[in-house]
Amino acid sequence: MIHVSYLLRFIEEDAPFGDVTSEAVIPEGTKARAVIIAKQNGIIAGVEEAKALFEHFGVKVSVRKRDGEEVRRGDVILELEGDARAILLVERTALNIMGRMSGIATEVRRLVEKVKAVNPKVRVAGTRKSLLRLIDKRAILIGGGEPHRFSLSDAILIKDNHLVLVPLEEAIRRAKEFSVYKVVEVEVESLEDALRAVRAGADVVMLDNMMPEEIAETIEALKREGLRDRVKIEVSGGITPENIEEYAMLDIDVISLGYLTHSVKNFDVSLEILSKLE
Repeated sequence: MIHVSYLLRFIEEDAPFGDVTSEAVIPEGTKARAVIIAKQNGIIAGVEEAKALFEHFGVKVSVRKRDGEEVRRGDVILELEGDARAILLVERTALNIMGRMSGIATEVRRLVEKVKAVNPKVRVAGTRKSLLRLIDKRAILIGGGEPHRFSLSDAILIKDNHLVLVPLEEAIRRAKEFSVYKVVEVEVESLEDALRAVRAGADVVMLDNMMPEEIAETIEALKREGLRDRVKIEVSGGITPENIEEYAMLDIDVISLGYLTHSVKNFDVSLEILSKLE
């Protein structure tokens, strides 16, 4: 679960000087019962985060659907009891978090299942194309995917802009000398550079913006030279839900998609006040 101190930033942003509507309209001390329900089918996520936020403000929470569970439209996810003002203060932030995380988890699960049906060894990963990094990465994990790097500090990924400044072999050598504990991945866009990267000692080669035919040709070249088993192969760029199975059929290890975090739709969840508690 993401720590509540991180999540409280969103409450502070949404209500920097309090929830003036609830404070103006609802008498202090009013208690209420409420539920959060799913408005569509999918994989629910962000439950633990929503629970932590409500509990921080003294609301009693009963969990009916846990992170990673499949839900149907109308299912109750959380039951809430407590101060009405507190429930309404947290409402939108909790729904935003759950909606985004569930949207990502639902799409990740769908793509993981498509890929596994074609090639069980291939993993589906996200990218760093996100500002809500912790939320999005946790949602990917809940959906059954790989988060990729959480930050620039996690692993070494040598990209095209690095290679404009430093030759490929030198970049890999310097990366290997920098740390024995960091995986060294290199992004390449041609068969020739893939071979160079593996020969130079890359742990992972990302074949970026290459068509399935080009990737297959590259892998065959690696096999001919006895290099395929020395490296993990990741493919990325231009991969969509519509063509992901074409890539999954290949002898690769990982498919990464920025789409999972920059284009996925929010999942529809709603909070409903059921009654006032005496």
